[in-house]
Amino acid sequence: MNSALLAVIGLSTFYLGYRFYSSWISNKIYKTDPDLKVPAHELRDNVDFVPTKKHILFGHHFTSIAGAAPIVGPCVAAYWGWLPACLWIILGTVFMGAVHDFGALVVSVREKGRSIADVSSKIMSDNARIMFLLFVLMLVWLVLAVFAMVIADLFVVVPSAVLPINIEIILAIGVGWLIYKKGVDALGPSLVALLLLYFFIWVGTKTPLSFESLGMSRAEASTTWVVLLFTYSAIASLLPVWFLLQPRDYINSHQLLVGLGLLYAGIFYARPLIEAPAVRLAVDHGAPSMIPLLFVTIACGAISGFHGLVASGTTSKQVNRVNDIRLIGYGGMLGEGTLALASMIAAVAGISLVAACTLPSQGQVENLSWAVYYDSWAHASGNKASAFVLGGGALIQELGVPAELAKTLMAVLVISFAATTLDTATRIQRFVLSELGSAVNIKLLTNRYIATAVAVLPALALTLWNVNDPSTGAARQAGWVLWPIFGASNQMLAGLTLMVVTLYFWQLKRPVLPVLIPMIFVMTATLVSIVIKTTDFFANNWLLFGLNLFLIVLFVWMIYEGVQTVTRSRVTG
Repeated sequence: MNSALLAVIGLSTFYLGYRFYSSWISNKIYKTDPDLKVPAHELRDNVDFVPTKKHILFGHHFTSIAGAAPIVGPCVAAYWGWLPACLWIILGTVFMGAVHDFGALVVSVREKGRSIADVSSKIMSDNARIMFLLFVLMLVWLVLAVFAMVIADLFVVVPSAVLPINIEIILAIGVGWLIYKKGVDALGPSLVALLLLYFFIWVGTKTPLSFESLGMSRAEASTTWVVLLFTYSAIASLLPVWFLLQPRDYINSHQLLVGLGLLYAGIFYARPLIEAPAVRLAVDHGAPSMIPLLFVTIACGAISGFHGLVASGTTSKQVNRVNDIRLIGYGGMLGEGTLALASMIAAVAGISLVAACTLPSQGQVENLSWAVYYDSWAHASGNKASAFVLGGGALIQELGVPAELAKTLMAVLVISFAATTLDTATRIQRFVLSELGSAVNIKLLTNRYIATAVAVLPALALTLWNVNDPSTGAARQAGWVLWPIFGASNQMLAGLTLMVVTLYFWQLKRPVLPVLIPMIFVMTATLVSIVIKTTDFFANNWLLFGLNLFLIVLFVWMIYEGVQTVTRSRVTG
């Protein structure tokens, strides 16, 4: 099959989903008084609650949810063939992920910017709120650890990305100052900053920066980057959102649009054939079953519980008008699906354009192809986002961009959005810890500085602590060993968020079937997946087995609380 045809099918479906399905969902289920006083105005503090123009907030929300996961997941899932992965990305985005994100944002805006976990106490019980917060707490620690390691590894592997990524922070502060202190329209400064960023990407290819040049080993360099990244994310999460977070995300949204534009231009220009089979019939020993593991391997590229945290944790506190919500919530997820689709095409077609390269799991390869890259599950999962960086870079090279510059462009793209997710997740974790402190009467956790420290330090420990990987027996960073749990727990959180949204609008007498069906599907697939993973850990790692078991107990208990809510409502109704 031609990759350009697959791109047309995917993009057309996304357009139709926004044009018709999101409008129907908005009018029939999520309908909200357009004159409602939104939290950004009602609770304005110019730190977390800041009324923000629609397109700036779209940029913040889009780049906060578009981290490394929608790139890594499709790159790994291409092991099973292109058809199941593409169907899950396209249909999951339109009918599940975007509905989930849109609903979480609507509910939070209606509830004065409260998180979904906090709202659960209103519609379910205080116990449900505490369990939800504990679940979120564990998930975000894992997100912080893994994303910090992804960025650190890319800084080591692609040192040409170091300069532009750090220059972007300075540019973003300048843009924020111009917008909010000088009243300059956002578009002009952000476009100038984008051009300067691309200039420094070119400079970075000429002058790569690395700690290894100072005599550090690769492992020492990676660890140093992780410590610096957590220090940065802690500081950034405490700053007012207008100072760094919003302007950097606005710049990143332009960068992502340009990057996606170049990728799809490369696809339509080169039109590489898809090398991968539609469905892989023979898998190697040790490879997991496609069903249901596909639905947790591609998490953020189809539906993601973390998106609900962003929507109700930071985005809802910045919405300027109710009418902006559909574009930001539903439209932001379509952008994520577009990125996941591009990643999939790079993995199943773009890598056929790559010649000699170095892969994390296989080392030097003379002629890259899908069959070489995906010769085993261990290699497919170990190579992570390499298919996107290499295949996407090759597609851009077809447009005449030099090879090293194309590689740096792709690396900067991945790092920019992983970094955005890193400090957004740190800010969200601070909110979660404050809510948990209030719920269990631990006043220390309501202090923003102490909450930030508690948000960062356990995640840092996961990057520094080595444990045995049950799949290989080798010692690895705990964060990477726990990564399979992230996909399952992330989808669990999506199912729980959909449950809260379903109950919320069911109590308002709205038709909830379009939310209920995705909830049941995601919950079923996720529960089966995490049970399978728990049995794998049983004989290999008691710590991970216990952690999985704890997540299952929280998940089942939350479902029980939901059923009890329905039962009570029917009795009293």
